[in-house]
Amino acid sequence: MANHDISLIEQFCDQIWMEQGLSDATLSSYRTDLKLFSEWLANNHSSLMECSSSDIQAYLAFRYQKKYNSRSTARFLSSSRKFYQYLLQNNRIKTNPTEQIESPKIQPPVPKSLSEAEVDQLLAQPDTETALGLRDKAMLELLYSSGLRISELISVEINQIGFQQGVMRVIGKGNKERLVPIGEEALQSLTDYIRHGRPELAKDKVVDWLFLSTRAQKMTRQTFWHRIKQYSLKANINKHLSPHTLRHAFATHLLNHGADLRTLQMLLGHSDLSTTQIYTHVAKERLKQLHSKHHPRG
Repeated sequence: MANHDISLIEQFCDQIWMEQGLSDATLSSYRTDLKLFSEWLANNHSSLMECSSSDIQAYLAFRYQKKYNSRSTARFLSSSRKFYQYLLQNNRIKTNPTEQIESPKIQPPVPKSLSEAEVDQLLAQPDTETALGLRDKAMLELLYSSGLRISELISVEINQIGFQQGVMRVIGKGNKERLVPIGEEALQSLTDYIRHGRPELAKDKVVDWLFLSTRAQKMTRQTFWHRIKQYSLKANINKHLSPHTLRHAFATHLLNHGADLRTLQMLLGHSDLSTTQIYTHVAKERLKQLHSKHHPRG
């Protein structure tokens, strides 16, 4: 991959970060997609600036042969479209090679979730006799109680929690702010952590982040995700978990207990209802069960 390509990618990421306030995870995905494409172009005697529509078609064929899934390919096309729009707007190229390229059709994935009993098992694992256990218990309870993304969870500052009101101010994707309720058990776990666990982790330092590492620094996604996997093993949960599993459980269990999609959309911080509609399968299954149970000919 040419140094010029690396420089272009970084310039692009810097600009869209300033314009759109994208998350670090999204920018990292853009970098990965474009760098992989740049490497493939270099191996085929081309570069990002010299790329044509036929190059992109050939790369898509290469991805198909290598069995990349349609979702990651759609993400690559999204990344490359934004990248070449940026180059076009800045008069670096004359035509956008992605203009006539269609995205692959993808089926919305059915979110993997946990049963209510499995969530109870998971939340019971942290050792609340220790500062780390109190922290992890509070993080897990808050994640499940409020349906947060892990990136939102680790970025929470103490002043974002309204203990008396039982709500939290969350800064989501694109720096959009929303208020989410906090359940009683999560509030109790947060109180226990702040009183008895956080002072030990803070080590007399003044730190704004609510959840701290053993070095009195902001928790990382990777560290907390590692902790979740450890607790799932201890709880004998034999399912493939993702960083969003508790968020999906939050959404699924709310729907099972009668919440509507519009309410769920606001709680999850989805900008578009179509994103929330991946959970409609849950509502449909619940309706079937209710019909079967209560209808005289069900």
